[in-house]
Order: sequence, then C-alpha cells, then structure tokens
Amino acid sequence: MDKRDGMNYAPKGKPNPVVEKGEFMIAAVGLDHGHIYGMTNGLLEAGASLKWVYDPDPAKVEAFLKAYPQEAARRAESEEQVLSDPEVKLVASACITSERAALGVRVMKAGKDYFVDKAPLTTLEQLDMVKKTVEETGKKYMVSYSERLQVESAVYAGELIRQGAIGKVIQVLGMGPHRLNAPSRPAWFFEKEKYGGILCDIGSHQIEQFLYYTGATDATIVNSEIGNYNHPEYPELDDFGDATLVGNNGAMGYFRVDWFTPDGLSTWGDGRTFILGTEGYIELRKYVDLAKEEKGDHVFWADKDGEHYINVSGQVGFPYFGQLILDCINRTENAMTQAHALKAAELCVKAQMLARKVK
Repeated sequence: MDKRDGMNYAPKGKPNPVVEKGEFMIAAVGLDHGHIYGMTNGLLEAGASLKWVYDPDPAKVEAFLKAYPQEAARRAESEEQVLSDPEVKLVASACITSERAALGVRVMKAGKDYFVDKAPLTTLEQLDMVKKTVEETGKKYMVSYSERLQVESAVYAGELIRQGAIGKVIQVLGMGPHRLNAPSRPAWFFEKEKYGGILCDIGSHQIEQFLYYTGATDATIVNSEIGNYNHPEYPELDDFGDATLVGNNGAMGYFRVDWFTPDGLSTWGDGRTFILGTEGYIELRKYVDLAKEEKGDHVFWADKDGEHYINVSGQVGFPYFGQLILDCINRTENAMTQAHALKAAELCVKAQMLARKVK
C-alpha cells in the first residue's frame, strides 16, 4: 500500500495473536474505502481468521482476496450469506460513510459485533438508531479511529500520559492534513450527504484523540469552520475545517484538518499532535519528520526530568486489536468503551452541523 496515498495506506503492526487460528472468525463487508485493509491487517495480526468477503463490486473483492492469500477467505454471494453464518463473530466494514450505521444495525441484529471505519455515521438520527440497537442486542459498534489506534507514536503518548509523565492533560492540539489525490477517489467521496463533511470525516480522528488523551467523557463544540478554498470543481467538498472544543473536565482542544498536502511530501499527510499537561508536554510527528526523515512515529516530550526523544516505530504495535477481540469474546470494554466510540461520533457530527462556512 502506498504511503503517499491516504486512501490506500494500510499500516501494519506486528503479529501478537490473542487467540488460536480459527478461534475468532471475522468477515469483511463493504470495501468502498481502502481503510478496510488496515482494519483487516490489525485483526489478523491479533489472531483473527478471515472467513468471508462481500462487496457488490467483484473487482474490489478480487483485490481484497489477493491481499490475503494466507487466509482461506471465501467470496460471499450476498450480505445475508455472511450475516447468517453463526461462525462469524465480527463484521468489519468500510462501506460508504452514510451507509455504515444501517449496515451496523443489520450486523448487530444478526447477533454479531461490528467494527467500522471512521466516520462511523453521518447524522444524529443514525446515532440514535445505533444506540438503540446496541442497547437491544448487547452487541458492539466499534470504530477504527486509526490515527490513534494504528499509529505507534500515538499509542506511546497514551502510555506516557497514563504514567503521569506530563501531569494532568489540559489541552490537545491536532493537525490532520491529508492528500486529496482526487483522481483516486470515488464519486461518493465528493457528495456531502454520503461522506458527511470534513469535520465529520477526518475530524473524527481528532475529536477521538482529544477525548482519549484528556479523559473527557463529553465536550462542547465552542466553534467550528469549514471551507472550500481551492476545489471549485467539487462544490460539496470541504477542503479545510477546524474546531475548538471544551471537555466536561475543563480540558481544551483545537484541531485543523485539510486536503492540502503538497505533492512533494513523502507521505499522505504531516499529521502532528501536541499535548499540554500541567507538568510537561508531548509532540507527536506521526508520519514524517519534515525534511529530516521519512520514517514516522517520532515522540518528543519535556517533563520535570528534562527533554526526551524516542522513535517508537516497530516497538509498540497496535494493542487495540487484540484487546478488541478479547472484548468481543469476554464482553468487556478494555479496547474502547462503547460510550467513548459513540461520543466521538456524536461530537464530529455536531461540529459539522454547527460549522460556519468560510470563503
């Protein structure tokens, strides 16, 4: 997968199986976004076994099956064939964003847990539908917020915070630029009703990180903006967005997301996160150290003991996926709580709804 293309970038961690082969069967349904590869990679590295793949487009299925020759996965003839299989415990999907909630409801009503690409939904009506189904079925509606869950520097930052390295977190600043590469994008990507808008879409990563690093369980959207500065040929595209949040614990957050990664950058986006605590601060250079090193996962921090730097690439892995599998088996919430997953989704929709359009 090309590191320069955010649509197709699928990070790999390191194998750390938590179950035996064949013990936890999964299926992939809906292959509209390339993130399905990263999601599948994480689950397989944690020991899951891929049984079924379904998408209405046979070319997408063929490409997906070729990517996992080690799996004995089969091409399903229909969604129903997957959902009616009692061996399948979890269904992963990266279908069109506006269709993710409806699919998740069908998956949960079929007695299976659901693992969906961000953004997990696009409207508050969909959120209500999801919450109702979660309560009725007891099944999980988990979300792949990959800019934290599949970035080793972001995982390591969480460990530093839990260890008290920078004291209490009082502010998170996030920058999430992405490469547009418009010719590689499907038509639905430019239809706001389908992709949800930039704050709902890639802004969801930033809001989830704010909640996670600060420990806030809710937040207020103080201000948000969206704009289309340089893509008039795509009138429904937001190519820039930002937002300011205040958590229910008093923590502050600001983030900026955009589609202005320059052609010369070696990766799809120079994603950075700055975390301020009462006793120190952390900077993450997630994907590149500009003009120095193309490798990512750089962690810088200062605390009461001094200044520190470490590159954690290949050292931390992606523990979320093993925790998720065990949560599905044991009905626990160690990987991520359901409340956290859906609160991030709620806030990204509200940020988009409240956004002032700038020109």
